[in-house]
Order: sequence, then C-alpha cells, then structure tokens
Amino acid sequence: MSGILASAPAVLADWRLLAAVLATVVAGLMRGYSGFGTAVILAPVYSLLWGPRAGVPVMLLMELLVSLQLLPGALKDADRRVVLPLGGAAAVATPFGAWILLTADGDLLRRFIGGFVLVFGLLLMTGWRYHGSRPLPLNLAVGTMAGLLKGSTGMSGPPVILYLLAGLEDAKRHRANLIMFFSTIAIISVVPPFLGGLVDGAVWVRLAVLLPVMAASVPIGARLFHVVPEKLYRPFAMGVLMAAGGLALLG
Repeated sequence: MSGILASAPAVLADWRLLAAVLATVVAGLMRGYSGFGTAVILAPVYSLLWGPRAGVPVMLLMELLVSLQLLPGALKDADRRVVLPLGGAAAVATPFGAWILLTADGDLLRRFIGGFVLVFGLLLMTGWRYHGSRPLPLNLAVGTMAGLLKGSTGMSGPPVILYLLAGLEDAKRHRANLIMFFSTIAIISVVPPFLGGLVDGAVWVRLAVLLPVMAASVPIGARLFHVVPEKLYRPFAMGVLMAAGGLALLG
C-alpha cells in the first residue's frame, strides 16, 4: 500500500496517463464491439508511453478483468471444440513468452510490438485469412504461438484472430470464440509479471485509473455491435491499429 501511495502523485500528474485514457476508451469500444482489440491497441500504446515492462502488466491485468466481464454472455455461442485446445496450448506457452518480456531490451521489444501490430493490421486490410480445416494439431500450434506472444508482448490475438475469422461462422460465433479464447489464458498471463517483480505501485495506480474507463467502454461497444454496420466499423478499427503500431515502431 505504501508503494501505491508513494507512486500516485507522480503517476497522476503525468500527461501520459491522459493519453492512456484516450487509447483505453477506443480499445474498450473495439473489444466490446468485436470481441478483440484490447491488447493489439493498448500493448503498442502503453509500451510507447511507459515502456513494455511497465505498460504490458497494466494491459494484462485489465485484459483479465475485461475477459471475465464478457465471458458469461459468450459461453453459449462459442465453439469449445476449437477454442479449448487453442486456449490450453496458449496457457502452457505463455510463461515461456514471459521470459522474453523479463529479459529482452525494452526499446527493441517496443519496436517489435509496433511492427507486429502493423503487419497484423495490413493482413486484416488485405482480407487475408487462413482457409482450411482446423485439426487438433493445428489448433495446438496456433495456440502455442499465441501464448508465446501473450507472454512476451501481451498480444495473443493476431494469430488466433486470423485463424478463427477464416471460418464460415457468423459474426456472433466469431465474437464468442475470441472472447472465450482470451478468457482461458487471461489468468495465467498475469502470473509471470507478478513473479518477475513488474507489478509495482505505479502499475496499480495506472490500473485504478484506466480500469473504470475500460469497464465503461466495453458495454458501450457491445451495444454498438447491434447498431453499427461492420462496413462502418472496419475502416475505423483498421486505422486505429495502423496508427498504434506505427507510433510504437517509430516513436
């Protein structure tokens, strides 16, 4: 508690916290609307503002709480045969990815996060998706890749999103699958930062400010899912991804 109180004045007076609030609003709207968006926006933005070792733990804790918020409504629509192997493999691989977060050069890792988000955004813009069957070995391989990324960068979504969105399911099933996947690995992903000493007083102060912003934004995005056509949402979402990735890569 003393560490939180000691960190609070400097964190609250820092202009970067306002920038993080604005990014969190956008990420929350995207997460509520589409089922993803939290990590691919906030990982590069928070890493640019505070560095990966300070920014990624804030995002991981927020992702855990948001996932638990959305999970009950998604359980009945998700395809557990596909999602549970993906999530299980990702959960096993996440601690190995966390070793990269704890040991890699912070500036190099931030630029990797930005470049990865840019590539992911470009793939989404071109319409590329994996087209094929989803056998168990492939589910496990994609889940493992996602877990390594989750542990090292906070982002498990890109490979899973490209993999799952290729199916013939409707938007409601896609959204439920993504929510269930993120929920299965949310708990394990916060353990390595705690063990590595990355969750300090400043992290808790930032989380205390940003979590209510996210909690308020996600339900609004979920309501927009039933109102705003995808043809209007997609250009906005792609623009946000490209901007976030570019800032982290070049900043």
